[in-house]
Amino acid sequence: MSPIVIQASMFLFSLSLLIVLHELGHFLPAKAFKTRVEKFYLFFDVKFSLFKKKIGETVYGIGWLPLGGYVKIAGMIDESMDTEQMAAPPKPWEFRSKPAWQRLIIMLGGVTVNFLVAYIIYTFASFHYGDADISTASIRDGYWVTNPVFTELGVQTGDDLVAIDGKRYENYSDLRRNMITAEQFTVERNGELITIDLPVDFLGKLSTGEDLSFFELRIPFIVGQVPDSSHNAQAGMEPGDLLKRINGQEVTYFDQAIDLLNENRGQAIQATFERNGQPVTLDLKVNDDGKLGIAPTGTYQKFAEMGFFQVVQKKYGFLESFSVGAQKFTNQLGGYWLQLKKIFTPSTGAYKGVGGFKAIFDIFPDTWSWQEFWGITAFLSIMLAVLNLLPIPALDGGHVMFLLYEMVSGRKPSDKFMEYAQMVGFFLLLALIVFANGNDIYKALTK
Repeated sequence: MSPIVIQASMFLFSLSLLIVLHELGHFLPAKAFKTRVEKFYLFFDVKFSLFKKKIGETVYGIGWLPLGGYVKIAGMIDESMDTEQMAAPPKPWEFRSKPAWQRLIIMLGGVTVNFLVAYIIYTFASFHYGDADISTASIRDGYWVTNPVFTELGVQTGDDLVAIDGKRYENYSDLRRNMITAEQFTVERNGELITIDLPVDFLGKLSTGEDLSFFELRIPFIVGQVPDSSHNAQAGMEPGDLLKRINGQEVTYFDQAIDLLNENRGQAIQATFERNGQPVTLDLKVNDDGKLGIAPTGTYQKFAEMGFFQVVQKKYGFLESFSVGAQKFTNQLGGYWLQLKKIFTPSTGAYKGVGGFKAIFDIFPDTWSWQEFWGITAFLSIMLAVLNLLPIPALDGGHVMFLLYEMVSGRKPSDKFMEYAQMVGFFLLLALIVFANGNDIYKALTK
């Protein structure tokens, strides 16, 4: 199966699963409170459906427009804008006839399920897979820095990132995750601690640049494939060869090799490799792009075995996994909330990095991995829940906002007001979708 098909399959399966579970979160309490549900749809059925079947009083179906899904609850002003139904006298089975607290539970059902799904995934993934991470204390000779956003701030390859906002992290994944919302870095260079304050628009610069890398691990240069089309195809390189020297200059890390190859663009070089423990010296050509025409290879586990850093494996008992899952859930929720806060703060420029469906698609791997699939799905479940809680009338958060107003004030907003609010919310939501996906298109055209 081709990589693009695998990636698309994971993307559609994950979103479909989350949409169905979210809508089920509305459906179940509605049925529990004897509220009629007229439709339950995955994707939107504008004009026609790909599939539909009526069971009892509910039509279950799949629409053709994959922008979400919905349940149509009788007597509720939603995206269907069924004004004819709302003009008739309220019926006992309708949403508008139910007490405010029941309507609140129905509206909060979707995001509640999404939060629960994320927590359950983190819990059982921790129990089944455990965790594998890289110990920051074991990383030697600092990190590889290529992003011009960091280099402009004075960060250099070889710097050891020791703290973010004054906090030290034991695991490399935690370090990377917290860079997104950082305001200050502390790096160690030649035994000296250097504090770097990040500009307010750091996230904006990071998201609009061509290089999206952070502090990358320094890894060795190991030869992978040597294609027949390579200008060095007959030079004698073999898969697994470890680059040790270029023109007599020692090479330990991939970044050192890149620098030396760029210095020798368009020239012949003498490269020494280690093969089966023995040195092998070859005459190679560097093309005008500073490349050898090969595909480097290697895995984190392989690099760890070579002593470049330490991979820490953790296994959890069944009961222990529940607390581990809760910790992962709260960390992801807190981190995403901070990111969202920065996005809605114009001075940070973080809104420039907002992505649509392509951005979500791109985070899925092109080789099937259930562990990665469930990790991404858990994060997307949190994202879907938080976004749905935004106080926009077309979203669950907008309905909750008006319900809380009703419960506090004792006054229910008129149906006409709710219709207008729903229309405003719909166009605002549409604008956000266009903006996010427009960002995707802009990035694709300019990079």
